[in-house]
Amino acid sequence: MPSTAPLSSPRATVIGGGPAGLMAAEVLAQGGVAVDLYDAMPSVGRKFLLAGVGGMNITHAEAKDRFLTRYGARQAEIAALLDGFDADALRAWIHGLGIDTFVGSSGRVFPTDMKAAPLLRAWLKRLRELGVAIHTRHRWLGWNPDGSLRIAGPDGELAVRSDATLLALGGGSWARLGSDGAWVPLLEERGIAMAPLRPSNCGFEGNGWSPVFAGKFAGAPVKPVSLRLDDGEPRQGEFVITAQGVEGSLVYALSAAIRERIARDGSATVLLDLLPQKTVQQVETALRKPRGSKSISNHLRGQLGLDGVRAGLLRELTGAETYADPARLATAIKALPLTLLRPRPLDEAISSAGGVPFERLDERLMLRQLPGVFCAGEMLDWEAPTGGYLLTACFASGRVAGLGMLDLIKGR
Repeated sequence: MPSTAPLSSPRATVIGGGPAGLMAAEVLAQGGVAVDLYDAMPSVGRKFLLAGVGGMNITHAEAKDRFLTRYGARQAEIAALLDGFDADALRAWIHGLGIDTFVGSSGRVFPTDMKAAPLLRAWLKRLRELGVAIHTRHRWLGWNPDGSLRIAGPDGELAVRSDATLLALGGGSWARLGSDGAWVPLLEERGIAMAPLRPSNCGFEGNGWSPVFAGKFAGAPVKPVSLRLDDGEPRQGEFVITAQGVEGSLVYALSAAIRERIARDGSATVLLDLLPQKTVQQVETALRKPRGSKSISNHLRGQLGLDGVRAGLLRELTGAETYADPARLATAIKALPLTLLRPRPLDEAISSAGGVPFERLDERLMLRQLPGVFCAGEMLDWEAPTGGYLLTACFASGRVAGLGMLDLIKGR
């Protein structure tokens, strides 16, 4: 049932129990507003918990100017959201829940125990104490003709009215966790033009590996290695060979640029540096050393430490003529071209691009065409690489929307 607060009390409805929705609910409840939060899943925060598998990377400790560049074309819009709740403020908020954090060697910030579940439990305890009513297994279906919200629950459909509504329904990836993009047509029916949902932080498929290479190396991590697109800045890290192509953090960091290049040209060629710690001259010098009766594979292993999946990639993506010329082979090792043809499906992506354009929202994240209806989180049209940037902006957007709803309800 909806909140039992008196009907005369100011009321807000939040649709979606991810970080953005929960943060807005906290802001509203702290402001004295009765909050009903609805989520279609059996429990809230499911994608948040999944993000914590293997280590809950909550934000990043790099300098603010560098941090903001991670948001690409929407840097200015995300900067406005982070102005009142940046990475440092997020860490302080987490500490206020009784959860300590630390900065890893890469600059990523984690809870001390590396887990998402204790943080979520502490947060939900706070929300319950604030009086937030959380209703799981309740799916938003749009609006009734009288403007009330249609919400389907276990006991039938509800018609919910409130003074302000937040939509924080996630993007279009990981439908099984509730982030299914089903809200897109509901907003389009109300005249809200959408940016199409596209995969972000996703894997890509290429021309197809040979059966021998795929059979031997599918699932293998490639490291250390750096990757770049054309003359762009190389990024060092690791990625994983899949049966169809590549995925992993290094690929995700460039997924937006790769996706847009494929959309424009039909394909994207990335350049792999298999030995990022050496110059091309050092590689060529090592290759020119006499190898006697050694095979070229043993020569690469002995002189350069190049073996396993990296050596396999070199063999897979070059021809025999390359191995006959040390200069040519050195160039290939330092700039090995890999052509990618398509991103993996949206539902497999870690996150999605597209959604509600910022141009359709005011500075409080209220839809200009639907006064009283706010949007936040991943359903907005922005994207960022993994590394804590996604979560930070989701938290910040929920806070901005919550404050905007509070201002609207209070008549400010």
